[in-house]
Amino acid sequence: MRRYGLRDDQWDRIRDLLPGREGYVGGNAKDNRLFIEAVLYRFRTGCPWRDLPERFGHWKAVHQRFSRWAKSGVFERIFKLLAEDHDNEYMMIDATIVRAHQHSTGARKQAIGRSRRGPSTKIHALADALGNPYALMLTAGQDHDLACAEPLLEHANPGAIIADKAYEADALIDKLARNYLAAVQLVATIILLN
Repeated sequence: MRRYGLRDDQWDRIRDLLPGREGYVGGNAKDNRLFIEAVLYRFRTGCPWRDLPERFGHWKAVHQRFSRWAKSGVFERIFKLLAEDHDNEYMMIDATIVRAHQHSTGARKQAIGRSRRGPSTKIHALADALGNPYALMLTAGQDHDLACAEPLLEHANPGAIIADKAYEADALIDKLARNYLAAVQLVATIILLN
């Protein structure tokens, strides 16, 4: 298996969600797997679209297809399908700030706000015990980590929650306890493994 490729079992899980499959209205895309691998390659390496290897086809066609699929919700459907198979032993919740480019501040429908260092977006994530994402939300960079805790945990049913001090709010802990969460575990330290 190539480092940036999909295993056959991974491909079998998602191929029926993709446009262009047999019986789907529109053109028949025989290269869906190659396209998905191109997207994975681009995001795993962090390369610009223009620097995609030629084996994936012309970079502009790959980017346009990616944009169409993103707007039509294909990637969101894939994410939701893969998130259904999660490990509920415990879940981890946290948020991080991503600095936005200075020219993005006027973009519409974007979760961009002001923080100490300029325009930014905050990504709130809930991950399962294996570290796989279960739910994601975006807010403006100045929003508190706690702002998305309840919506992220709404449909989750973990045995325990691991979080940092930002989530140590009585209202959240009480709500989790009322929802029969077996254990609420707040971790305020970072463990570094060598």
